[in-house]
Amino acid sequence: MDIPVKSAALDAAIAAAADRLEEKVVAWRRDFHAHPELGNREVRTAGIVAAHLKALGLDEVREKVAVTGVVGVLKGALPGPVVALRADMDALPVKEEVDVAFASKVTTEWNGQRCGVMHACGHDAHTAILMGVAELLAGMRARLAGTVVFVFQPAEEMPPPGEEGGAKLMVEEGCLENPKVEAIFGLHVTAIQHTGVIGYRSGPLMASADTFQVFIRGSQTHGAQPWRGVDPIVVGSQVVMGLQTIVSRSMNITKEPSVVTVGVFQGGVRNNIIPDEVKLEGTIRAFDEGQRGQIHEHVERITEMIAAAGGAKAHVHIKRGYPVTVNHPGLTAWSVPTLVRVAGEDRVRVVDKVCGAEDFSFYQLAVPGFFFFVGCTPRERDLATIAPNHSPRFYVDEACLKLGLKALSTLAVDWLAANSAAAGRS
Repeated sequence: MDIPVKSAALDAAIAAAADRLEEKVVAWRRDFHAHPELGNREVRTAGIVAAHLKALGLDEVREKVAVTGVVGVLKGALPGPVVALRADMDALPVKEEVDVAFASKVTTEWNGQRCGVMHACGHDAHTAILMGVAELLAGMRARLAGTVVFVFQPAEEMPPPGEEGGAKLMVEEGCLENPKVEAIFGLHVTAIQHTGVIGYRSGPLMASADTFQVFIRGSQTHGAQPWRGVDPIVVGSQVVMGLQTIVSRSMNITKEPSVVTVGVFQGGVRNNIIPDEVKLEGTIRAFDEGQRGQIHEHVERITEMIAAAGGAKAHVHIKRGYPVTVNHPGLTAWSVPTLVRVAGEDRVRVVDKVCGAEDFSFYQLAVPGFFFFVGCTPRERDLATIAPNHSPRFYVDEACLKLGLKALSTLAVDWLAANSAAAGRS
C-alpha cells in the first residue's frame, strides 16, 4: 500500500508516542482493574479520568455527565470538524478468579445480594486506552485539523435497577453537542480474537437486547384434581414452546438472525398443588429494528392466545433495552484502510455478528459511528477453550492495549484530516 508522506509522518509520530505511553496505559489499566466500580458508581474512576484530562490542558472537561460520566474537548490548532472517541468505565458484579497481582478484591451489594466486583468485560482496558489517546493527541494539538471529544461513559452494563444511565443518558445530556460531533469511534477488547487482531463488520454488528416478563394466571387446585382448576404450568409450558416458533416460522432468517429465549420459569411451591400463577422471563435479540418490533408483537399475541385457549389469562411486559449496534457502511469502508495501516492487512478481519448488545448503539442513532473489536487473548492460547468476556476468568493480554491506543488515535487523526480537506477547512 502506498502511504502519502504526510500520513506516513503522522503514523510514525503516533507509533512513537504509543511506545512511550504503553507503560502508563498498562499501569492505569491495572489500577482500574484492582479498583472496579459498578454502573453509576464509577466515582473513583471518573475522578482519575477527569484529573488526567485537566492535567493535559484540554479546552474543556465536563464531569458528572449522566451521573458519573466525563467528557473532554481537545481543540486542534487548525480549524476542522469534530470527532468523538468513546470508552466505557463500569465493571460487573462478578467475583474474580484470575491469578494476577492486581486482581480485584472488591465486594459490594447488587440486587440485594453480596457479590464480588470485577472488570470482567475489559472496560478497564477501554478507559486506560482512551486516557492514553487523549495524552497522545494532546501532544499533537499543533497538527490536528479539528476537535476531538473524549467520551468516558458510565453504566454500559446497565445502571442499578430504578436508575437511568449509560450512553442513552450521555446523549440526552449533550455529550455529542457543543461542539457538535459529526462521527464517533469506539472499540471493545474481546477474548474471541487473538492479540494483534482487529475485527469489524459493516452494518449490524451487535444485537438489540430486550427483556420480557409473562405472568400467566390460572386457578389453583389440588394436583390430584386438575379438572377443578386451570393449570398455569401446563399453559406456561405451551407458551414456551409457542415462543420458539417465532424465529423458526415468523422471521425471515435469510435477512437477519434473531433469538427468543425463556430463561426463567417460576411457579408452584408443592408437588401436589397446581398454583394460581407462573412467571416467565426471557430475552429477545435481533439485528434489524423492524424485525425487533415484529418479534415483540408475536410474543404478545402468541402468549395471550395460548393462555386464552387454555382458560388462563396472560399479561406480557416487554422492556426495550439497547438498539442494534449498526456500523455506518460509509464510515466502516473508510475506516478499514486506516486499521490495516495500524495492524497489518492479515490482522484486520470481518467478524460474525455478535448476539451480545452494546449501548454504543445510542451514539450511532445520533451520528455515524464505527465500533470494532481488538483481540486480547495471547496468541498461544486456543480460542475454543479460553474464558469469554463476562467470565470470572476473563483475561486481558495487555499487549493489546498499545494496538487499541494506536487504532483510535490514527482513526481520529485520519478522519479529521480527511474531512477538513473535504470541506476545504485545512
